[in-house]
Amino acid sequence: MSTQRRTLQETRTTLEPSRVLDAARDFFSGRNSLYAAFVEQEGPTHVTFRGQGGEEIVIAATPAEGQTLVTGSSYLFDAQISRFLSTLPPALVSP
Repeated sequence: MSTQRRTLQETRTTLEPSRVLDAARDFFSGRNSLYAAFVEQEGPTHVTFRGQGGEEIVIAATPAEGQTLVTGSSYLFDAQISRFLSTLPPALVSP
């Protein structure tokens, strides 16, 4: 897997963008482990976290054709982003 594909992941969901960002806060901040991350910045369409060693995790959620496009980016936390994205209800039909 190329570095770009590994560090930028995306999916589509039926959740509203604000609910996706709430879910990201719960998922990453609620972990009491080596992979815990804490909210650093947030806006209406994104939230960034800082994790172990200052590693940044970015989750963005934007409306897209009746669905929400969710993207996640990190250099070291790619497995955790993948797990988070798998917790979201998938969009019924991809455009």
